[in-house]
Amino acid sequence: MISLVISLVHRLFSVSGIDVLKVLAAVGFSSFFVLSAKESKAIEADLSSHLVAITAGFSGDRILLFGSINSPGEVIVVVRGPDTDFKVQRKGQVAGIWMNTASMKFESVPSFYSIASTGPIEEISSSATRALNAIGFDNIGLELPVTKAAGKLADSWKDALLRNLLRSGNYQLENAEIVFLGEHLFRTEFELPANVPTGTYSVSVYHLRDGQIIDARTTPLTVSKIGVEAEIYDYAHLHSAMYGVIAIVIALVSGWIGHLIFRKG
Repeated sequence: MISLVISLVHRLFSVSGIDVLKVLAAVGFSSFFVLSAKESKAIEADLSSHLVAITAGFSGDRILLFGSINSPGEVIVVVRGPDTDFKVQRKGQVAGIWMNTASMKFESVPSFYSIASTGPIEEISSSATRALNAIGFDNIGLELPVTKAAGKLADSWKDALLRNLLRSGNYQLENAEIVFLGEHLFRTEFELPANVPTGTYSVSVYHLRDGQIIDARTTPLTVSKIGVEAEIYDYAHLHSAMYGVIAIVIALVSGWIGHLIFRKG
């Protein structure tokens, strides 16, 4: 109910660019959220949009999450992309030539991972809570089976994977800030880079007290290609052989046309 009310008001003010939470706080609307436990859950949250559309001019996006808590405590927001497999390669010199000399495959790793919190997660949550709810880089399934690598060797492969993901922008090392407007309303924003993976994301919001979770909400976020780009992408994956033939033909025709133009010039 609370998230529905905020969402409706957000849509009313979004056209004019007014921050809905600041409006609510300014008019004292936050008192609406001081409800009894029977009338309200410990935390409510929603997104400004549940769809990120990737088109030809897509250069990244910023998603707003807003919500409320009905009692004092801390808040952690975890944005997790769809799981995928990653392959990390190690280069070395062979006969004076740099080439891939070893590789390691990580399975079922989040393709995107970002956290927002009201404070350092090590201080506002217990280690057991973080492990149980996959909060933090140490708890998201980057460990390799002992049969593949163990000890310092496994750590080196894990560090290499994290460096690659951080460099791409799909893993964000610094926690985003959660801002409270009054005692109950809060908001935060998280950024999606231009190369953000497509798929269904989970946005989990946790309300904590004394390091333990007292309530949680999870809402989906869809990142999807739309338009001509989506049709080309789907065709390339469903009919890869034919797509390759078409691409070669287009390249040959383009080269031939360019040759005719420059020859006439």
